[in-house]
Amino acid sequence: MQTQARKIAGIGELLWDLLPRGKQLGGAPCNFAFHAMQAGFDAHVVSALGKDRDGEEILRVMGQLGLDPQHIQIHPEYPTGTVSVELAEEGIPTYTIHENVAWDFITWTRELESLAAEVEAVCFGSLAQRNQVSGGTIQRFLEATGTECLRVFDINLRQSFYDKKTLVRSLELCNILKLNEDELPVLAGFLNLQGSEEEILGRLLQAYQLRLIAYTKGSQGSWLMTPDESSRSKVPPVEIADTVGAGDSFTATLLAGTLNGLPLKHIHQTATEVAAFVCSRHGATPVLPQHLLARLYPSTT
Repeated sequence: MQTQARKIAGIGELLWDLLPRGKQLGGAPCNFAFHAMQAGFDAHVVSALGKDRDGEEILRVMGQLGLDPQHIQIHPEYPTGTVSVELAEEGIPTYTIHENVAWDFITWTRELESLAAEVEAVCFGSLAQRNQVSGGTIQRFLEATGTECLRVFDINLRQSFYDKKTLVRSLELCNILKLNEDELPVLAGFLNLQGSEEEILGRLLQAYQLRLIAYTKGSQGSWLMTPDESSRSKVPPVEIADTVGAGDSFTATLLAGTLNGLPLKHIHQTATEVAAFVCSRHGATPVLPQHLLARLYPSTT
């Protein structure tokens, strides 16, 4: 397919999620890249691992998933990241994220500069910017992308690992914002924005000249808003196994459809169905059914 040579990157944390049933490959950038790869793109994960058994196992699992480790740095002086995950009712996860791990120290390189110039989309969050080393690298990567690159800020607030300065700079560097109903009031508080959800989203869209905002509300569905149109989608009935990775699959689908020039409402419905499918399976990286992937190409709309 023509899209296979088009590059997409997820940059940030790479780790083991320590779930009640055992450990599982985690980190939003990796989940995002996996689903972008399923959608037919040349997807890359930019992160760092320790030179330890956990890091070796992550590289092995990435290989099994078909993800290229080319831009995974190895830092012998720091351990591979881990996150303790507890699942509440309906599979909603809570996280304890351990600090001073390898993905806190992603360093800027010529290879990353070259990748940044080539990608047509990149997804990043606030969590991996908690340390100034990775934070600086992520921001330099975004600054090095082309003017038409889709730069998605999946705000992803976790514990206390965020501040106003990081959030504002990330908003300035992105052109697509993704956030949920818990994150919107936090962001609005930092920026002194008041009003209804729709009014606040409209002000964010205008103030930061965004191409798109994706606002997710759990069981209440989601909104997409651009300067010219909007779309609302309900969550289809699904028996939830867990919700880990569902948001990342939504983001990857959203970008794939946008890059392929599909109509907003079609993209939104497909992203909603993909996220629902991921919720119906354990883990963040299930293989998606072909009937959903086929909807990401113009000839199938």
